[in-house]
Amino acid sequence: MNEGQELDEKLHTAAEENAETQTVTKEATAAAENSKAEETAEENSKAEGEEEATYKEMSPFRLVLRRFFRSKLSIVGLVMIAFLFLFSFFGPVVYRAWGESELDMTPSVDTVQESYSYKDENGEEITVVEVLEHEKTINTYANPSKDHILGTDDKGMDVFVRLMYGGRISLMIGFIVVILDTIIGIVLGGLAGYFGGWVDQVIMRIVDIFSCIPTLPILLIASSVIDSWELTADQRIYVLMVIITIFSWSSTARMVRGQILSLREQEYITATEVMGLPTWRKIFKHLIPNVMPQLIVSMTLGLGGVILYESTLSYLGLGVQFPKAAWGSMIALVNDPMILQYHPNVWLPAGFLIVIAVLGFNFVGDGLRDAMDPKARK
Repeated sequence: MNEGQELDEKLHTAAEENAETQTVTKEATAAAENSKAEETAEENSKAEGEEEATYKEMSPFRLVLRRFFRSKLSIVGLVMIAFLFLFSFFGPVVYRAWGESELDMTPSVDTVQESYSYKDENGEEITVVEVLEHEKTINTYANPSKDHILGTDDKGMDVFVRLMYGGRISLMIGFIVVILDTIIGIVLGGLAGYFGGWVDQVIMRIVDIFSCIPTLPILLIASSVIDSWELTADQRIYVLMVIITIFSWSSTARMVRGQILSLREQEYITATEVMGLPTWRKIFKHLIPNVMPQLIVSMTLGLGGVILYESTLSYLGLGVQFPKAAWGSMIALVNDPMILQYHPNVWLPAGFLIVIAVLGFNFVGDGLRDAMDPKARK
C-alpha cells in the first residue's frame, strides 16, 4: 500500500508539473503573440505616418516646384536672372571706382590709322599708311584696361558702371510695368468675364481699340510732346513706364476674361451665389485666385518683352535719356560706323545683357507654364 500511495503521489505531482509547464508555455505564447501584434501595429502606424508625410510632401505647391526644378532650362533661367540682379543692384555697391555719370578727365591721344593701296605707273602696288593723332581732354573711347574694365563711351564715362545702372532701370521698368499691366488686366478682365452682357461688350471693345493702335507712330508723337515738357531724366522714366503700360495691358485683360468665363460656371461659384456672398468677394476671393497660375506665367513671360520694348525705345531715343544709363541707349551708339567697327566694347556688352534678360525670363516662364499644367504626368 505504501508503494502504491507513493506511486500515486508521484503521478499526481508529475501531472501538476505538466499542467504548470503548459500554463507557462501558453502564457509565453500569448505574450509572444501580443508582442508581435504590437510590433505589427507599430509598423503599420509608421507606414501610415510615412504615407502621410509623403502625401504632405506632394502638396500642389511642392509638386509645382518639383516639376519646375526638373527642367534644366528653368534652372538656367533662374541663374541668368540672379546674375542680372546681383550685377545691377549689388555691383555698384562693390565696384565704386566710377559713378554713373562721372567723366574721366584724363588727357589722352586718339590715334587713327588708315591704309590705302594703289598701283603706280609701273604697275607696282604701293601701300600708304596714314596715322592721325588727336589730343583729347576727356578720355573717350578708351580700350578696356585696369582703370576701365570695359573702356569708356563717347562721353568718357565708364561702360562697365553704366551697364550696372542701366540694368537697374531696365529691371525696375520691367517689373513695375508688368505689375501695373496685371492689376489693370485683373480688374477689367474680371469685370468683363463675370458680368458679361453690356459690361463685357464695352470693356472688350476698349481692349480691341488698344490692341489695334499703331504703337510706334503714337510713341513718336508722344516723344515730341514729352520733349516740349522739358522733363528731367527721372521724370521721363516714370512717363515711359506709363506709356508702356497703356499699350500693353489689353492682352492680360483678354486672358483674364477668358479664364473667368470658364470658371464662373463651376459648382463652387454657384455655391457662393446660394450663400449670398457679395460680387466683389466672388470675383477677387474665389475667381481671381484660380487664375493666378496663368497670370504668373504671363507676367514672367511679359517681363522679357517689356525689357526688350524699353531697350528698343531707348535705342530710338524715345526712352531713358542722358545722363541716365539704359542698355538700349548704349546700343544706339552703333549708328556711328566707326564705333561699330573699332569700339565693340561700347555697345556689345549691353546687347549681351539684353539677350540674357529676355532669355532668362522666357526660360522661367516656360518652366512655370509646364510645371503648372494639370495634365502633366510627372
